[in-house]
Amino acid sequence: MADDRSKKERVLIIGAGPAGLTAGFETLKAASERYDVIVLEESQAIGGISRTAVYNGNRMDIGGHRFFSKDPSVMRWWRERLPIQGAPAKDDLILGAEKPFVPGGPDPEKTDLVMLLRSRVSRIYSFRKFFDYPISLKLQTFRNLGLVRTLEAGFSYLKTYLVKLPESSLENFYCNRFGRKLYSLFFESYTEKLWGRHPREISADWGAQRVKGLSIRKILADMFSKLLPASWRANAPVETSLIESFWYPKLGPGQLWEKVADDIVSMGGEIRKGCKVVGVNFSDGRIVSLTVEESGGSGSVRRELACDAVFSSMPLKDLIECMGGSVPARVRDIALGLPYRDFITVGLQLKKIQLRNQTKIRTVQNRIPDCWIYVQEPNVRLGRIQVFNNWSPYLLSDFEGRMSLGLEYFCAEGDDLWEKSAAEMTEFAIAELEKIGIADAADVLDSHVEYVKKAYPAYFDTYARIGELVEWLNSIPNLYCIGRNGQHRYNNADHSMVTAFEAVKNLIAGVETKANIWDVNTEKTYHESISPDESAQQR
Repeated sequence: MADDRSKKERVLIIGAGPAGLTAGFETLKAASERYDVIVLEESQAIGGISRTAVYNGNRMDIGGHRFFSKDPSVMRWWRERLPIQGAPAKDDLILGAEKPFVPGGPDPEKTDLVMLLRSRVSRIYSFRKFFDYPISLKLQTFRNLGLVRTLEAGFSYLKTYLVKLPESSLENFYCNRFGRKLYSLFFESYTEKLWGRHPREISADWGAQRVKGLSIRKILADMFSKLLPASWRANAPVETSLIESFWYPKLGPGQLWEKVADDIVSMGGEIRKGCKVVGVNFSDGRIVSLTVEESGGSGSVRRELACDAVFSSMPLKDLIECMGGSVPARVRDIALGLPYRDFITVGLQLKKIQLRNQTKIRTVQNRIPDCWIYVQEPNVRLGRIQVFNNWSPYLLSDFEGRMSLGLEYFCAEGDDLWEKSAAEMTEFAIAELEKIGIADAADVLDSHVEYVKKAYPAYFDTYARIGELVEWLNSIPNLYCIGRNGQHRYNNADHSMVTAFEAVKNLIAGVETKANIWDVNTEKTYHESISPDESAQQR
């Protein structure tokens, strides 16, 4: 094996998240006889922010991951790894639910290697009431708002037709699409919680990437389309933010990426956990090796790994720091100034919660149907709640007897939240749930806390100059920056995967331009809507 490998080009991949693992898999699939692939992962976990934490028989999705994409190649790729369910899951059986199961697909009650079909319900919790997310214009919305707020919101939105603000900030981006009143009610405080900055200080690029075409106009169009005959409705594109169903691995997103890691090994690649990249070494403008620090039972050891190409999904700030004196001062300054938001999830197992299902959606024991709850209450720092029962019944050790929540906090490494111990963070989170009437401390049965560094690349500070940094990185012919942190772009997992697809194509074809890799998720319509033809390809 050693002799075979010595004849191959060595590809080193930094990071075992969606982008890195996709790059490893695709490289070996296309040309395993040509490339020796090694994936370097600093932690002991697979999947990056898409991993699944396991504690006391329960599973916790870090961040919540819907498996849906406008790109049919991504959907096919997921489906090839984990086929779609062909029989009812545990909660389907309890409810007698009828779904479009795939004929001949696996039975979730008999195998773990299966992708579930799930219903998407996300709502905003504000004024101790539920509002649809994205915000809808249903009668219940107006009842919740009250007459005065409804009128204010209506006139505020009409004003956007007369006066368009320059989209110089995320605040103006939202105001142009929803009006200032709805912006202040449903976007302003949550956005500030998420980023730690007021939306007026954040680039509109974030909204253009995450919200894109969504607006009151599109919401109205979606509402009216549902009043049309089904044959007419079938020809209308649908906003991805309004998509009502998605796929989800039976045991959480980490399950898929753990399988991909196993596939890489079976194809002849390597996955090295506990292997941190601490140096990037150059010769004649090309990367010739990486210095890595490998942790083990007897401490850490540094070694140098020669390479012919590098795929990097590590944060740009860290990558540039590893390059030392090879980086021009202006480029280094941009990289060191790039901001990130860190993330804490408090997982709770509870006997019950105080919220009741007042929707028309049937649920087990009439629990709330939500996957996500966006918390807009101003007197708590809690940003979002995941209800794991509704992602997959197999994430819980006792699906029928417990509620499983993930409480999400956005923070900065070193701030007061980040510095809390797991016990302090749990106590803090439970107190906030009590404060807003969601749960009682006496009903908490178990807890687990996860701290995630650099979860969200942010769009302020030196981000305005990121083009200069990208230009310099692209001048390194055998470096391919991929994924969310690898490009400092708030990509979903599917976009991160597509950056890997494009990078692997370039590697194999010997193409040194990187424009196609950086262009993923920048075109305005990329993730804005999905046509009926595209939808049919994904079934």
